Amino acid sequence: MSLATGHPAHDPADRGGSFTVVDPATGETFGEAPDRRPEELDAIVDRAHTAWHGWRADQAARRRALREAADAVDRAAAALAPLLTREQGKPLTESHAEVARTAARLRYFAELRIGTQPVADDRPVHSRLRWRSLGPVAAIVPWNFPLQLASAKFAPALAAGNTVVLKPSPFTPLATRMLGSVLAGALPEGVLTIVTGREPLGARLASHPGIRHVTFTGSTATGRAVAAGAAASLARVTLELGGNDAAVLLDDVDVEKVADRLFWAAFRNCGQVCMAVKRVYAPRRLHARVVEALAHRARTTAVGSGLDPLSRIGPVNNAPQLARVERRTARALADGARAAAGGHRLDRPGYFFAPTILTDVPADSPVVTEEQFGPVLPVLPYDRLDEAVRAANDTGFGLGGSVWGTDLDRAAAVADRLECGTAWINHHAELSLAQPFAGAKDSGVGVAGGPWGLYGNLRPFVVHRPQEA
Repeated sequence: MSLATGHPAHDPADRGGSFTVVDPATGETFGEAPDRRPEELDAIVDRAHTAWHGWRADQAARRRALREAADAVDRAAAALAPLLTREQGKPLTESHAEVARTAARLRYFAELRIGTQPVADDRPVHSRLRWRSLGPVAAIVPWNFPLQLASAKFAPALAAGNTVVLKPSPFTPLATRMLGSVLAGALPEGVLTIVTGREPLGARLASHPGIRHVTFTGSTATGRAVAAGAAASLARVTLELGGNDAAVLLDDVDVEKVADRLFWAAFRNCGQVCMAVKRVYAPRRLHARVVEALAHRARTTAVGSGLDPLSRIGPVNNAPQLARVERRTARALADGARAAAGGHRLDRPGYFFAPTILTDVPADSPVVTEEQFGPVLPVLPYDRLDEAVRAANDTGFGLGGSVWGTDLDRAAAVADRLECGTAWINHHAELSLAQPFAGAKDSGVGVAGGPWGLYGNLRPFVVHRPQEA
């Protein structure tokens, strides 16, 4: 199988017009991407199906190709990272980290081997379990981590022997298209195809009868629609959906010691992280200290263009999301909350919102009960630990959670009570490539990450043969 074809990894035909891409640090258009029509997907998925037959046949060749792809991503980092910052808004250091994570994930899955194993039973036959790929996979990716989340989907799918049709968000298509071109030298034609466009392109891709697995990251409401579309062809679904992660601070927590970690667990990427801390529950006697420690950091952290090396927090990615953050904050303030820091949009071009710490927030305010997905953090007091745990769990979401304190055994016992897919102690939202990532309740279906992510892209196949006479 040839591994270096030099083909473009996105569909070269440009028949559907284009749409513009805005720099969130200025609010101005700076690029455009092809706007594919839904009917164009038939030919694209057909090419993915044709490429699948050769790609699935040689695991060793796939592993070599993924290693070559990782090297290509590393070599292109100097071009990829600034473009990612320009369209997404995050600081350039974070974009470089995202590119590096993309390459690391390709290498990780390149090293995982798909084996066979005997199945022990009492019958006079030899049964052996093998694993087979599924076919074309649809990967639909949001705008907060365009490259990292794309690789979280296509790296295990490709390693398993599937082909992938990848659709990035229309807010952040450019770095993904560049990534596709970077990978084109390592991957055979049709193995990974980037398609860009506005809705209903994503809905059509999720429901396309030639797709065998749909992997989606985004809101819970859209995830339900994706699952309904995929059900028409009985395609497998993996859904990483919304989160409303709670951080529970214990009464022995060292506030100053954890304040930096807690702040950045909430405000990295301008709070636009599915598993960011979105609510803090602090013991009442420590509540004021926690609020002030976080508010001080919110007031003194540099906010600006991600291309400015002094900026630590960039803009909200897009105008609709900025409006949502503004509505959530305004509603909380109208309901009696107080902004210990921020609480307003910044008076400058672009989609900037001041890092905001809210106190005196009603427990039923939407900024507490719903995912704000922006630089706003409510801090709520509690009197009894059981009350805090109950409040942390009183949500339809179940992505992650954390417990912060000095007694690690006690903190671990509290973490065991959180109804979520991942719980951290004294840190938050840190994942290794080797661990599973899955949400509880309305936060997702299926598992990503580690060997679980690889085998989620495979199906079991058992061969029985009689024992020798």
